[in-house]
Amino acid sequence: MIKIIEKYKLGPGMNFALLDAPLIAESAEPGQFVIVTIDEKSERIPLTIADFDRENKTISIVFQEMGKGTHRLANMQAGDFLYGVLGPQGNPSVIHENKDVIIIGGGIGIAPVFPIARKLTAHGNRVTSIIGYRNKDYVFWEDKMNAVSSSLLIATNDGSYGEKGFVTDLLKKEIESGKNIDEVIAIGPPIMMKAVSDMTREHSIKTIVSLNSLMVCGMGMCGACRVTVNNEIKFTCMDGPEFDAHQVDFNELMQRLGTYKNDEQKCFEDWQEENNGC
Repeated sequence: MIKIIEKYKLGPGMNFALLDAPLIAESAEPGQFVIVTIDEKSERIPLTIADFDRENKTISIVFQEMGKGTHRLANMQAGDFLYGVLGPQGNPSVIHENKDVIIIGGGIGIAPVFPIARKLTAHGNRVTSIIGYRNKDYVFWEDKMNAVSSSLLIATNDGSYGEKGFVTDLLKKEIESGKNIDEVIAIGPPIMMKAVSDMTREHSIKTIVSLNSLMVCGMGMCGACRVTVNNEIKFTCMDGPEFDAHQVDFNELMQRLGTYKNDEQKCFEDWQEENNGC
């Protein structure tokens, strides 16, 4: 049983939870994830580790309310207990030294790029962070990202905060400025990561993405999280979650992510009806 120490809203449908997880905090690294189960019969929810504190033995998760599982998780409060948290899972981010790196986070993907940016900066890299939100109501962790970046650029779709446009608009300006860029790391919606990958491919800039494919077991046995990378089948849970963006079949990934969309919506609606809309 894992205790929720702190829980609050970050924005519309976005939640933060601080968990008492000594064993996970002891070995967690940027880029890794955990699998959360609310009770014995709940689905297994994969969530990237947004932060970890070895001294206080805690980890942080940030998640968006999407279906039944994440809505149930959002309804939990500080003091409640989760049935289980498995992790850390996946391979840590590869951290180089003394490089010029652009970190890109879109929406809820801003949370997992934070520990990566922090470790990159700690290893002497010059980090330019580009973060994008739907609008100003969704802005979170600007201060945290600013603290671990050499420079921070912000975009909102409607221009209500930062620059108007998408993260790719800001990335394009950085590329066209002629600045040296050794690597780009992007985490966010698949369509965003694909757009970033398409842009950097044109300029032969190494690009890493963290994939959010469908996942069940999280241990490489069920095959649900398979993705095609460099024309080979890979398992996100064991081979990833980070891959060379220019080798990822994003079209297949997005198609697979929508496979159970209608079933997930029906499950969520049935759950809402059973719980009087709560």
